[in-house]
Amino acid sequence: MPTWARPPPSSTPPSPFSEEAAVKPDLTFSHLAGGAELPHLLVVGPSLGTAVTALWGECASLLGDRFEVVGWDLPGHGSSPAAAGPYSVADLSDVVRDRAAELADGRPATYAGVSLGGVVGFELAARPGPFAAVASIAATPRIGEPGAWHERAALVRRAGTPALVASSATRWFAPAFTDRRPEVTAALLTSLSHADPRSYAWACEALAALERAEVTASRPLVPLLVLAGEHDVVVPPAAAESATSWPLRADFEVLTGCGHLPPAEDPAATAAAVAGFLVGQEAAR
Repeated sequence: MPTWARPPPSSTPPSPFSEEAAVKPDLTFSHLAGGAELPHLLVVGPSLGTAVTALWGECASLLGDRFEVVGWDLPGHGSSPAAAGPYSVADLSDVVRDRAAELADGRPATYAGVSLGGVVGFELAARPGPFAAVASIAATPRIGEPGAWHERAALVRRAGTPALVASSATRWFAPAFTDRRPEVTAALLTSLSHADPRSYAWACEALAALERAEVTASRPLVPLLVLAGEHDVVVPPAAAESATSWPLRADFEVLTGCGHLPPAEDPAATAAAVAGFLVGQEAAR
């Protein structure tokens, strides 16, 4: 599978949420579906603990007739190298924005991300760069409480990411999904167990820092779709819907039968919702 590695990262000012110096993350972008001859680029982002191919692979194949689909991996996840130091959600957004502009090469670009990838989506909607529309899935602008994220970071540094597999198996998926699609569950949980512990811990701290971070904008500059899984216990539909009061141009939809990872749990419904929104926005312009 072709991948595009970003050039070596440059140093940035010290992070406000860590005593260590922040370093722009080095993210790997992988081609998932479609081709460069298609008129639209869709960049898709992962949930914390997942590889983008495991999360988006089947869904991307359903989108490949309309979009060239390219996915990015979090530091130390999937194809991306381990982080060299702490990073923020804004750092992730900056890298995604810059690389998407290169890959789009003048074509319209859109974005869809899940959980932490969806938090990045809110940031991209407020400072879009090349993105003409954004879908944020199973996410709000700030997920969880700082204390819980710091506790998880400490656990992972102490015991590694395999220590999270059992709890994630119960939190990520809708009831009975594991019995119905055990191979999908196994692939996602395997990507979690293989994630680099320090990179994962820094991602937790990036999410914790959002509670103290300044809001970058009061509303998005591009159309935004917020998608929620009916059975999501991490970001319940009511919490996701409340995020639509933050922007003035947000649509909201619940994906029936899904938990926290809709692109893997119901690829067809997720693809239909994402494509319908993104194509509709293009037609409206």
